[in-house]
Amino acid sequence: MSNEVQTQTGESLERGLEERHIKMMAIGGAIGVGLFLGSATAIQAAGPAILLTYAVAGVIIFFIMRALGEMAVEHPVAGSFSAYANDYVSPLAGYLTGWTYWIMWVVTCMAEVTAVGIYINFWFPNVPQWVSALIAVCILTVVNLTAAKAFGEIEFWFALIKVVTIIAMIAIGIAMIAFGLGNKGVPIGISNLTAHGGFFPKGIMGPISTLTMVSFAFVGVELIGVTAGEAKNPEKVIPKAINSVFIRIMIFYIGALFVIMSLYAWDSIGTTGSPFVLTFSKLGIAAAAGIINFVVLTAAASSCNSGIFTTGRMMYNLSLQGQAPKFFSKLSKTNVPKNGILASVAFMLIGVILNYVAPGKAFTYVTSVGTFAGIFAWFMIVYTQIKFRKSLTPEQVKKLRFKTVLYPASGIITMIFLVGVFVSMCMGADTRIPAIVGVVWIVVLIAAWYGTGLNKKKATKLLR
Repeated sequence: MSNEVQTQTGESLERGLEERHIKMMAIGGAIGVGLFLGSATAIQAAGPAILLTYAVAGVIIFFIMRALGEMAVEHPVAGSFSAYANDYVSPLAGYLTGWTYWIMWVVTCMAEVTAVGIYINFWFPNVPQWVSALIAVCILTVVNLTAAKAFGEIEFWFALIKVVTIIAMIAIGIAMIAFGLGNKGVPIGISNLTAHGGFFPKGIMGPISTLTMVSFAFVGVELIGVTAGEAKNPEKVIPKAINSVFIRIMIFYIGALFVIMSLYAWDSIGTTGSPFVLTFSKLGIAAAAGIINFVVLTAAASSCNSGIFTTGRMMYNLSLQGQAPKFFSKLSKTNVPKNGILASVAFMLIGVILNYVAPGKAFTYVTSVGTFAGIFAWFMIVYTQIKFRKSLTPEQVKKLRFKTVLYPASGIITMIFLVGVFVSMCMGADTRIPAIVGVVWIVVLIAAWYGTGLNKKKATKLLR
């Protein structure tokens, strides 16, 4: 690889995202459909001890976010961790990080588009699933092409719907537990947490076995880094967002699951529908199923919206680095990377085609493909932050405006944890294929790197 380096500072994205946008985007990215519909699977695997798994994973996520925040405050650019890996590790590392994160969101959007079609069919069963999916993609694409602020505004309200629903569920649940609301005034209490085989009904291996699915539940919080290039006052907004988002996400996840498992025996959860629907129904709310369907619909649309935003910025960033065609570095009149957005959406439309060809299996086809990518991106964020810190003089370290916590121990612990999650993926019958697909993807990217001659091109650095 050539040792010659070019410096590129050609970003001209509009800084239209406010603090409230970024906070809600990170919360919305981490709280997805899984909490409302998929939490039962994790509970069945670990019992009440699942709360510990979420707590441990939450701490690891906090370490990752602080590592990302340290770099994002100093270098607030679009694509963030791809650019950081490019500059502080190697151009190959930036290339692998950017394209892997891109494919993660592309396939995630395929899955979410499928989910949108399913949830709309709840009210309009005669509308073909693929039609609903196509309309949703078109609307969200128009929003993302308008301006970054338009995306942020839509995402703010999508995330707010989820947050309000979770808070309502937690509040109602606590009233049932402590005061007997909906139970003729008889407090339900928290005996269900220990009454059915104890807190560890599946032993210590129960919560350990859920590490993979719990970790994936948090994928999306790193969106804070992707928004750095379009955030107003990033040096102030990003630290506030990272610190507050961590606390809120932990409260939402652990609080919601604590309430659910207090109200219902853990081994019965999932056998009679969504715990959220059951909780609202217990109060006599007849429209509970419709309410939750609306919430998960917005959750799926929110994830797809974030995916369109992110993939467009990653392509833009890779183009500036010389690792994607220059075509993708062009901006629209509203300063959004329109070519990157449109190209990414074109790939997402494969999900619409799958909805037409095989509506019953579409979700299964695409969900497993992006699972490896989340772990890879997190690992690279932490590893890059260690390389970033080593590149600084002691005086420069003192001047850092948002230092990561417990450096370097937090980074080492996090990388060991993520390797452990990957090993767990390889051992699980359901997660082994995604792990293999992920490794194959990396091999294909490396082959393309050398096969297309990218390894011989001048490395373009985006940071000063």
